[in-house]
Amino acid sequence: MIVMKEGNKRIPKWNRKVFAVAGGLTDYRKWFPEYKLEELVMLAFRQMLEQNDLKMDPLEVKGLINYAVYGHFADHFQDQLLCSAKVHDYLGLDPLYNVGIKTGGATGGSAVLTGAMAVASGYADVVLVAGWERMDEVDTRTGNTYISFAACKDYETRLARMYSAYYAPMAKRFMETYNLSEETRAKVAVKNHLYACSSPYAQQPGRYTVEEVLNSRIAAWPLRFLECCAMSVGAASMLLCDEKTAWRLTDRPCELYIAGGSHTLRVADRRHQAIPLLPHETEEMYRDLLEPGSRYPGFESFLASRMAAWFCYRMAGIENPLEDLDLVELHDAFTISDIQTYGDIGLRPYGQEPDYIESGDAYYINPNTGKPGKCPSNLSGGLIGTMHAVGATGIFQGVECLWQVQQKYDKFHGDPKIWEFWGKTKPDDWQSLQIPDRKGCQAAWVSHAGVGSHVTLGILRKAWQ
Repeated sequence: MIVMKEGNKRIPKWNRKVFAVAGGLTDYRKWFPEYKLEELVMLAFRQMLEQNDLKMDPLEVKGLINYAVYGHFADHFQDQLLCSAKVHDYLGLDPLYNVGIKTGGATGGSAVLTGAMAVASGYADVVLVAGWERMDEVDTRTGNTYISFAACKDYETRLARMYSAYYAPMAKRFMETYNLSEETRAKVAVKNHLYACSSPYAQQPGRYTVEEVLNSRIAAWPLRFLECCAMSVGAASMLLCDEKTAWRLTDRPCELYIAGGSHTLRVADRRHQAIPLLPHETEEMYRDLLEPGSRYPGFESFLASRMAAWFCYRMAGIENPLEDLDLVELHDAFTISDIQTYGDIGLRPYGQEPDYIESGDAYYINPNTGKPGKCPSNLSGGLIGTMHAVGATGIFQGVECLWQVQQKYDKFHGDPKIWEFWGKTKPDDWQSLQIPDRKGCQAAWVSHAGVGSHVTLGILRKAWQ
């Protein structure tokens, strides 16, 4: 059993405030032969510098950068070790120091956390955080094998060598334990594919019904193909800075809080511990889970996600995420991982996760009431609808949160020129998914590795009046 001592529970604290001011994305595709990898990163970098309404010339902004953090999950795909050094050179940032980050599916979030720590400590005033993945140089079967090596090779890797097979038994256990129906899982897929229809960057947009999801091909029982993310090629970038520089660059800076947690690679052999309670939770809520013989997190939950939320909510002063947050971007690699996270980050108490979907709180417009959802999730389309270029994913999610809080969703998703740039046509029935503006508007995103080995939770809060 894991027992956390006083020092283990110290709440992270920045020595000075950290802000995000700009972001950049590419299109995300299964194959992307038109561009070399470093060219894709350059496109995300240029969108960040040139299209975010910064108050300085792009080259002047580039001249402020004094540290770079790069997220890149797997060397196997490109057969290029130290790819971050190559990208750093192509971006024209030598001889500034840079560091590469690898924490599986949480690589992007970990890169943002590392960049934030550099600003908070005073090591740097302005940090570039960029991430990418090039997963189209091998066939899908080989790609699945490469990704499977991020699981414990002594145990989980042998389970079919693909991640949907790792999540399938978790889905079965969760469904049996918490009365989760296949229809509720399918609703997550329907929602996220639909929201991707409004994104010019999306790889898997689609207008599906619950029946179509349930009738799609099986990936690993009970998970269907339409419930799974795809392999993607693409890049993302985010610019972090200190408070003084943030106001020099934009009238709409967002203050950043981010923290992480970890847990074993051996999903079937998780060490249990007492439930770390979030600010709005009580032991009484979890009497059944705390009874002798019960185990937490078991096979149903992600302790790393709970710890990331436990730390980050206290950093940011979040009392109740459902009430305090205006948007969440979750790591929906599979519908079941999306649903498991609702309890981990406190959108619902453990055991009541399906209600976040069935109540309509998770939707932009609540299908039950016709009114805005209480705390919509994955308006970007998420990993199921838009992308999972692994090293870029946690940065992409943060950029989507940034643009939402800055009230720039329409600028970056509704401009026909962006659609045309990526060879697409903006749909005639395109829908704005911009969240309402309010004082203190804030959004959170979860970056998640493997079967829960590393997780970060970041929060971006509106800093202007």
